[in-house]
Amino acid sequence: MREPGADNAPERQSGVAQLPQLRGELTKGSGTPSSISGSWPAFRGPQLDGMSHESLRLARQWREEGPKALWEIPVGEGYAGAVVHKGRVYLIDYDHEQQTDAIRCLSLDDGKDIWRYDYSVQVKRNHGMSRTTPAVNDKYVVALGPKCHVTCLDAMTGKLKWGLDLVGQFGAEVPAWYAGQCPIINGGRVILAPGGKALIIAVDIESGKVLWESPNPKQWKMSHASITPMKLGGKLTYIYCASGGVAAVSAEDGDTLWETGEWKISIATVPSPVLVGNDKIFLSGGYNAGSMMARIVPVDDSWKVEEIFRLKPEVFGSAQYTPVYYKGNIYGVRPNGEMVCMNESGEVLWSSGAQYKFGYGPYIIADGLLYALNDSGMLTMMEASSRQFKPLAQAKVLPGPDAWGPIAVVNGRMIARDLRTMVCLDLR
Repeated sequence: MREPGADNAPERQSGVAQLPQLRGELTKGSGTPSSISGSWPAFRGPQLDGMSHESLRLARQWREEGPKALWEIPVGEGYAGAVVHKGRVYLIDYDHEQQTDAIRCLSLDDGKDIWRYDYSVQVKRNHGMSRTTPAVNDKYVVALGPKCHVTCLDAMTGKLKWGLDLVGQFGAEVPAWYAGQCPIINGGRVILAPGGKALIIAVDIESGKVLWESPNPKQWKMSHASITPMKLGGKLTYIYCASGGVAAVSAEDGDTLWETGEWKISIATVPSPVLVGNDKIFLSGGYNAGSMMARIVPVDDSWKVEEIFRLKPEVFGSAQYTPVYYKGNIYGVRPNGEMVCMNESGEVLWSSGAQYKFGYGPYIIADGLLYALNDSGMLTMMEASSRQFKPLAQAKVLPGPDAWGPIAVVNGRMIARDLRTMVCLDLR
């Protein structure tokens, strides 16, 4: 007999919750947690800034074959990045044969499954399937599936805690190429941006109860960007680039503090806002959007957005990955694939040139080094310096294609992936 909700149409019907994750199956594996310390608990790392803040010294040169691969595993087609906590690696995968979202917990030592939680959902190939990074703390792991199903599991055992359907419960619309937003955990709350009837929501991580919903009178839709926390006047806010513009809401109650329609990308907004100092945000994107620097300034009892400058895409416009702000400079990739270092005034300090192209691949900074993957799985190690473009080493670390998944670095181990393969590299 046909499984209720297994066809596509009901799952997209606003107001009718479809919660296949509540009927999921937990499977134990043979893997055991690693004793390796360190944490990369969310998309873009511990401080959501695309940087590792560990003090461990990393190698400045590699053997001819590149950094040692500690393990390598096949994964379902997609670009979903991993998080790491307490010796465990978490990712959301898609099992095309079984037609299930699979939230997996692996050993950092060898990549073997410790457990996995599968639930049925039909996802067709559309430039990959899974493409979100989970969030984890000491007790729970939270994942957002391709069709906007939110699942909270016990981080140690994989036991289901609660689930949400952002489409059925909040009127969200599954983005083109499926969900790309990565959830964040802050102060015992899960923060998500469904769009639809609520631009941003806060969910109690213990109970799954929705604590507040921010208004969305203009019916902005979910994009592929993720939420960025920012303090304004000493109070925490959450900034989100939605389909129709950028808005910030209070972390306390979800009230809208400011919004602007001056930055929007009609096809797909992917990079998240980058914090620059205490009062500025840097926005960038593809599809000829270029980039924009803005200042958030107080006006009476509210806030407004003041544009500082805009840059054409050929100067700076990261299409897919969120730029990294490091020691007063911004690092990112132009539409032509060149890595660029730019200061806060919008002046380009250097570019990598035609010999080094990075495409849509990810990049992070660790121990003063800039690591970047290109589309085919070539990893380049550079100095994270504003003085000059200085590559130190290159190695083919993934077979490709589409090495677009976000990178995680914990205690000298880098976890990276392409369309079908995930690898753990030793950078020490």
